Amino acid sequence: MTKKIKCLTYIRSNYAHFSKKEKIIADYVFENPHKIIHWTINQLSNELNVAESTIVLFCKKIGFKGYQDLKIALASDLSSYEDDLGNKIQKEDSVESIADKVFNSNINTLKDTLSIQEEKSLYAAVSLILSSSKIHFFGVGGSSFIALDAYHKFMRCGLDVKIDLDSHLQIMSASLMTHKHTAIIISHSGSTKDILDIVQILKRNSVKIISVTNFASSTLSNEADVSLYTISDETSYRWDAISSRIAQLSILDTLYTLLMTKNKSKSLNARNKIRESISYKRL
Repeated sequence: MTKKIKCLTYIRSNYAHFSKKEKIIADYVFENPHKIIHWTINQLSNELNVAESTIVLFCKKIGFKGYQDLKIALASDLSSYEDDLGNKIQKEDSVESIADKVFNSNINTLKDTLSIQEEKSLYAAVSLILSSSKIHFFGVGGSSFIALDAYHKFMRCGLDVKIDLDSHLQIMSASLMTHKHTAIIISHSGSTKDILDIVQILKRNSVKIISVTNFASSTLSNEADVSLYTISDETSYRWDAISSRIAQLSILDTLYTLLMTKNKSKSLNARNKIRESISYKRL
């Protein structure tokens, strides 16, 4: 593998792209990880009524040399998970302890999200953006603020960018977009009704879609031309949408930096104009 990744994290992020038999293997790995690390490939094959060659191909598809490598990575996953159990926030925790756990949760979310990023997906997203005459950001609820932050950054790249925070205006704007435009949609679940309504309109107008979402098997990611994913864990006091915001911002920051690099002359010109225009605001 080109990166050290968490086995369960990677399987989860790629689940939507598995075949029917591969999903059977993936489901069993999720539900019985402790069995897998002690079983031979023959035992797993008999349990699932799946050919050993299919299991080997599954292992290779997610980046491992074979079944034994998957077992080693899975054992490491379980060890890390058990260590993390002690880091879950408890009611009796001190302020210092809670702060420490929140920061560590964000750090782990960023590490996990980085581990599943694919260079080809980032490249495809940048290519779509640069080839589009207009970029429109969409997000509802908490994701709307991530979209707004991205809009603020991408404007500095000299791109024609737009955002609407009102759901009715989003629908109206989507209806006027064309095949020359790209929509960047941020949604933690990838299944919010307001977002899926927008997606239907965009698809009808042949608009290219880049999605940033936490669930690889969501409707949004399946409909998008390019899908970028975040990974975050849920706790009793800190649901996963909170830490996923950090990951979403980091993905969009990565796209912004890539755009600044690929389109350096135009980006620097736009940034200088913006700096000059707002300089009088500073005392």
